[in-house]
Amino acid sequence: MTDDDRTPSPDPSPSPDPSPSSHLSSSPDPSPSSDLSSSSDLSLSSIPPFDDDAADTARDRQSELTKPPGSLGQLEDVAVAIAGLTGDPRPTLADPTVVVAAADHGVVDRGVSAYPQAVTRAMLRNFAAGGAAVSAIADIVGADVLVVDAGVDGPPIGTDGRGTTAVVDERIGAGTADISRGPAMSRADAVASLEAGVRTARTRLADAGLVALGEMGIGNTTVAAALTAALTGADPDRVTGPGTGVDEATRAHKVRVVERALERNGLERNGLDDSEDPDAVEVLRRVGGYEVGFLAGVALGCAADRTPVVVDGVVSGAAALVADAVAGDVRPYLLPSHVGNEPGHAVQLDALSLDPLFDHGLRLGEGSGAALALATYRAACRTHDRMATFAEAGIER
Repeated sequence: MTDDDRTPSPDPSPSPDPSPSSHLSSSPDPSPSSDLSSSSDLSLSSIPPFDDDAADTARDRQSELTKPPGSLGQLEDVAVAIAGLTGDPRPTLADPTVVVAAADHGVVDRGVSAYPQAVTRAMLRNFAAGGAAVSAIADIVGADVLVVDAGVDGPPIGTDGRGTTAVVDERIGAGTADISRGPAMSRADAVASLEAGVRTARTRLADAGLVALGEMGIGNTTVAAALTAALTGADPDRVTGPGTGVDEATRAHKVRVVERALERNGLERNGLDDSEDPDAVEVLRRVGGYEVGFLAGVALGCAADRTPVVVDGVVSGAAALVADAVAGDVRPYLLPSHVGNEPGHAVQLDALSLDPLFDHGLRLGEGSGAALALATYRAACRTHDRMATFAEAGIER
């Protein structure tokens, strides 16, 4: 769920192209932000390169299937690209899973959301009970939902007397600090959030053929805006949106909060020389969130296992930027879904060279757009795998 500004509070005091499809990343090279990746306290498995042989085999198969060449349009390109990512000439993308990570943010105290922080916890229970929008979408597209508490305010869900085993405990802390006053978390916690995501990818998501990144956290579009500005160099006003549709005065207040967060944390645009730029973990530490770090770790861990991940809206996009800054080799494994209504989302997609599949006017978050996109990616691979060739069907060309 995105945060929604309605009542501003007073300002606080001082390899070759990995993808034949235009929808997927058009650049195999690490992004400019990948120069931020140097970190001696984060250990990651290597991410395998795009498999050209598997892609070539898949491309040859496409030319033999019972259809006019190119008649399935970009579905054909997507199938070939996913073959190269997975290393399987006939990928199936079995057992898709939507990961919904939740956490709280101290910046809500600055009046950047119309909803109280308690809504994060309530929605976490709603996800676990299957009552959220992403729950319904995942059900219709045949995906599992993994609900994760990455750092919701209060005690762990399973120990507050109303617990449910449907929520996975990967808590780093009980919400981050207010980024407009200082760093969101310690460096150790930033590393821990990334490692928790990597660990989850290697264990609970080990059998998933495709993973969608979803989130929940009141105040998290403010954090996403700060991360996007810090990692892309975009102006805060350009990447900070109205959430669920508030007036311009409230959005302007939110912009000021983001600007202050960047200034207080030494991340203001053009405020650092290239040689002094903090690494990606440090950017996450200063203006990030536990769920953002967790999802970035999921992306990194999945990529190391040749599992593509589908990016959702602006918060998921911020996690993708962090993952790309930590290890640029992850980029080919980041698949687009929709056009988000938050302006920062377009900046993220451009920075990651991703062309969205559709625009349904979505602004919910949760992984809802990414869950919808699962159907397209799976359909591309199912037609590629299940269709008969002309020879198999006994049809002469």
